[in-house]
Amino acid sequence: MLADRDSLLRRLHELRSEHRDLDTVIARLEGEKGDQLQIQRLKKRKLKLKDEVTWLESRLLPDIIA
Repeated sequence: MLADRDSLLRRLHELRSEHRDLDTVIARLEGEKGDQLQIQRLKKRKLKLKDEVTWLESRLLPDIIA
């Protein structure tokens, strides 16, 4: 169980890092008036990463009974 949690935490860290990197790349491309199709694809990837991060966070947080 602990190893599974550690692997989820590592994956979460990787996804957050990639999400931040995409922020930087998208901002640079938008500043340079880069290829709009490429920017759109990167934004779509960023949204997918956000969904994965949210899912992993929900797996890692214990259920709270109200």
